[in-house]
Amino acid sequence: ATDQEVLGSNPSRRTMKGINESFIAKISNLFFYNNNPNINNFNYFSMIKKFNQISNRPGFIKNNGGLLFRKINNNKFEFKTKIKKIHLNRSKKTHGGYICSIIDAGSGTAAHAVINGNSCVTISLEIKFTAPTKLHDEILGIVEINKKTNSLVFLRCTLKSKKKIVATASGIWKILNLKFQG
Repeated sequence: ATDQEVLGSNPSRRTMKGINESFIAKISNLFFYNNNPNINNFNYFSMIKKFNQISNRPGFIKNNGGLLFRKINNNKFEFKTKIKKIHLNRSKKTHGGYICSIIDAGSGTAAHAVINGNSCVTISLEIKFTAPTKLHDEILGIVEINKKTNSLVFLRCTLKSKKKIVATASGIWKILNLKFQG
């Protein structure tokens, strides 16, 4: 609908309310009725779900800047962090050890989320580094649970920053018969 159709043919009848309604209608059409694949193929629900801080207690990850985490669905999770000065190596790039620690913490939190409150520990974690990050970059981790048995969780993790893959990982977590105390 054009502004004339929405607001009527008399320009003197244009009101702020009418202009705002026209703007909202255009935005609604853009997101919900447009067949543009770049708009409709994004995961709308992942935008709505907020990240939660998982580093509330003293420990390694909290001392290193914390990690935000959210559940996308039963087998997919995301975590994120922002690179600070303490995360850099001598060449002013993010230290590989920090990348490993956030993959382990984010993936471990995802493994824990699918095992009904039991504890779990990392027994295998293979990481491949593909691109560097630097100060102030935001890193997003995407964890997909591949399989869960009575004693193990198998998963994959992809780290991204600025739409580039930073690292990929695959890991196995051992489910312990202990309830998580935390």
